[in-house]
Amino acid sequence: MNKNSNSYIFIYASVMVVLVAVILTSANLALKPLQDKNKQNEKMINLLGSIGVAADATTAADLYKKHLVKEVIINEKGEEISTFANGELTGTTRAFDVNLKTALYNANSKNITAMPLFVMNNNGETFYIIPLFGKGLWGPIYGNISLDSDKNTVAAVNFGHDSETPGLGAEIILPDFTNRFIGKQIFKDDKFVSVSVIKGGVANQSDIDAINGIDAISGSTLTCNGDLIHAKRNSFSYSYHCSISSNCGTGNPC
Repeated sequence: MNKNSNSYIFIYASVMVVLVAVILTSANLALKPLQDKNKQNEKMINLLGSIGVAADATTAADLYKKHLVKEVIINEKGEEISTFANGELTGTTRAFDVNLKTALYNANSKNITAMPLFVMNNNGETFYIIPLFGKGLWGPIYGNISLDSDKNTVAAVNFGHDSETPGLGAEIILPDFTNRFIGKQIFKDDKFVSVSVIKGGVANQSDIDAINGIDAISGSTLTCNGDLIHAKRNSFSYSYHCSISSNCGTGNPC
């Protein structure tokens, strides 16, 4: 065949495209177990971090098993529909395996299926960890909020992002921001209010108590006001938070 002919060039290009596609597909399939393992490790590391336990890829699994009390999936009524504890699953799905993005989409669509909750222990203290997911300015932001045993006071938070602006929205991952949440409360007078992130500072607000708000990052209002941090903007949040709270009282949609 004439190597300079159009037919040869077309056949050669087609073969190369198919060959490269096969190689890439094979590589993706071969690496998928490792990618899945890395995602699991990252999730465990972040959950452990929300209770003050440092971990890496080599220690995450053992430390997670050590500090986990139980994983819970709750429905729109705040009822436990699935639990995982001591290696035993009651129900159909582990909270660890819930796709939070899909769960929150369903919640916002009033088609609530399942929301995850993690109960963990560190140094004799019990913590309730709520995974978070929402929209930043340029992409998704996500993280965990850990509540003390009173199920009201924030013990810690950690956040992550894919594409927020360095020096602005990207600073949600830094201790200077996350530490602002520590000691804040998600209830006021027995009513769920979440923790608001306030542009201009919580001290300048007359309708939000300091215990229920923090100062936003200057120049990153859109990121700070994402659904991730304003959990109360999700229609599901009331029953979700109430379901783990001992502070449910008159007026609370529990």
